[in-house]
Amino acid sequence: QLQLVESGGGLVQPGGSLRLSCVASGINPNYPAVGWFRQAPGKEREGISCISSPAVHTEYADSVKGRFTISRDTNNNAVYLQMNNLKSDDTAVYYCAASKWRLCPTDLQSSTYFNSWGPGTQVTVSS
Repeated sequence: QLQLVESGGGLVQPGGSLRLSCVASGINPNYPAVGWFRQAPGKEREGISCISSPAVHTEYADSVKGRFTISRDTNNNAVYLQMNNLKSDDTAVYYCAASKWRLCPTDLQSSTYFNSWGPGTQVTVSS
């Protein structure tokens, strides 16, 4: 398993942008596919994006498609989530997670596909 740490969360106004970072440490930190999930208060955890290794394939949930972009930087063992045009519905704790495999799951909601999780970072979208 890898150790993951997210950063970049915060308070932003509707329409604003944030970039979340997920830095991995451990053996072969750039090997697996990495996903981003989020969980809002009182709601189920939602898978929102995934990037394969190498970064030739990306997936997005309909709720974020066209607004969020996932990327990875193997030099820094990092995966980023650029979030633009943020809405109040995007308010949640955001988690990154690493799989045991290089490919993203066929179902983005398959949280059990991922075996390493970060502690999360809070994103609040509010005026």
